[in-house]
Amino acid sequence: MYSNILIPVAFEHEPAPDSVLEVARALSAKGARIVLLNVVEEIPTYVEAYLTKEVMDRSVKDAKARLAEIAGDAGSGVEAKVVKGHAGRAILEFAEQRKCDCIVIASHKPGLQDYFIGSTAGHVVRYAPCAVHVLR
Repeated sequence: MYSNILIPVAFEHEPAPDSVLEVARALSAKGARIVLLNVVEEIPTYVEAYLTKEVMDRSVKDAKARLAEIAGDAGSGVEAKVVKGHAGRAILEFAEQRKCDCIVIASHKPGLQDYFIGSTAGHVVRYAPCAVHVLR
């Protein structure tokens, strides 16, 4: 059983965070800490010139609100964090900093370019400093 579980949450992908949380709870030890993490992708500089700071700040604020709602519904022992960056790298950095012993990550149904698992999930599986459980 795991005591420090990270769940990366991408709002636009399936499965829903509830089903991922259910799996994380099944894998968790008594008193385990579960962290829901959303990564807000950095805007390329050539696009950033066309967006106001308010638009970018609102995306982070919206992500925090959605994640806090999910964490609140999940009950005790679940916290929500939002970071900016490249999804795969940010997830791995967060897991290492927080000394996570398991990452439970959802993977969308693959296309030809990412035949077995999604690109972010694939990156996490290859480079994670801990166990990774992938859900479809």
